[in-house]
Amino acid sequence: MQVTESSGQLMGLKFQRSGLNAVSDIRAMVDPDKYKGIGKGFALTLKEDGARGLAKGWAPTFIGYSMQGLCKFGFYEMFKIFYSDLLGEENTYLWRTSLYLAASASAEFFADIALAPMEACKVRIQTQPGYANNLRQCAPKMYAEEGVWAFYKGVVPLWMRQIPYTMMKFACFERTVELLYKHVVPKPRADCTKSEQLVVTFTAGYIAGVFCAIVSHPADSVVSVLNKESGSTATQVLKKLGPRGVWKGLVARIIMIGTLTALQWFIYDSVKVYFRLPRPPPPEMPESLKKKLGLTE
Repeated sequence: MQVTESSGQLMGLKFQRSGLNAVSDIRAMVDPDKYKGIGKGFALTLKEDGARGLAKGWAPTFIGYSMQGLCKFGFYEMFKIFYSDLLGEENTYLWRTSLYLAASASAEFFADIALAPMEACKVRIQTQPGYANNLRQCAPKMYAEEGVWAFYKGVVPLWMRQIPYTMMKFACFERTVELLYKHVVPKPRADCTKSEQLVVTFTAGYIAGVFCAIVSHPADSVVSVLNKESGSTATQVLKKLGPRGVWKGLVARIIMIGTLTALQWFIYDSVKVYFRLPRPPPPEMPESLKKKLGLTE
């Protein structure tokens, strides 16, 4: 495994989260009685705030997810090497899913610390009309009212949302790619063209994105309400939303996250192809392990 130099190329990919569906999606989670579904939420947002309302919160989203994306992909590669060295070649193969999970969880822990301040500003701008129109107004106002804690009070539920999301995103992607080449693609990866390999990347990314959306949606709902309501705790918000409330807006999130995750992996892999950076093939059983298991003559 080698550290990739292309992590920075993903900066800003989650900027799409503040466009079109994202504002109505966030509002559906914090006010489900008013914004019932993505269609109605989109229409109400357009009616109340105009076309500009659909792009509310673009600045903190761009900055926050740029920082998070850089940390997430960069630290993932680093932690993958670190844990692999600890395990050794044979155990790395045998425990590869656990390796992906541990590396991605470790990377996301630090990535969310970078994301939290901008996420808090984004949600406040999108869900509290009249509070602030942009990041320059929002950040100083939040600091004056609540201090530094205003930017990090959502970091624990953010971990609750993003760490399972990222663990699913990386582990599901890695194993899906492996399974696609083993059972679906009719020829070895080495015999596939770069375009064919990128199609596999996009497909695996979309599949991973669907699972990401499902496992992280309840915590995402809690984070959105928590950043809107001053003084609330994650436990209080969870009780308020109830078992059904935490799943509001799931369909919109699946569409958005599935597409976004597929594009992230596609662009990430495309950058590696373009700059001729290392693109390790799906893992194969080491020869030493094959001998131990009697799989070689």
